[in-house]
Amino acid sequence: MNGSFSISCTRNATHTSFRKSGKASDMGRISAYLTSNGNCRQAMQFYQACLGGELCVRELGDMPFGKAMPAGMRHAILQATLTKGSLELIATDLPHDDRLRRGNAITLMLHCDTEAELRRCYAKLSVESRTAQPVSMAEDGGSSAYLTDRFGNRWMLVCPSDMG
Repeated sequence: MNGSFSISCTRNATHTSFRKSGKASDMGRISAYLTSNGNCRQAMQFYQACLGGELCVRELGDMPFGKAMPAGMRHAILQATLTKGSLELIATDLPHDDRLRRGNAITLMLHCDTEAELRRCYAKLSVESRTAQPVSMAEDGGSSAYLTDRFGNRWMLVCPSDMG
């Protein structure tokens, strides 16, 4: 087995395979990588419904070693990636240690091009949110909003002034 396998990803894909990139280092870019507590698929499908884009999901069972995994773990998400333009949101069901602890040290910042786009995204992301600060005018004349979504992730939505 050469470790190379491919399943194409579509706008509403639920499975993909590991793809090796032939590109040089992508240094200079940081992606948000979320760790879930078994609800990665639901969270990423929710984010796709809110933001649009292409969702690619890879389960443990999709990997060459997947058949050796206990049946209950085969559907755990190894990695899910949502991409739309320069937006990239990555998530997994697999914690890096034995306990997942939610904190408030990380906020996902979504840069919107217009206030209308910000309001659309805010309306979708804030469904069943725990805390929210509605869209308001920022000091620079643009707009901003804050929320903690139903999966416990904090979001800051910003857009520049439409009067540029």
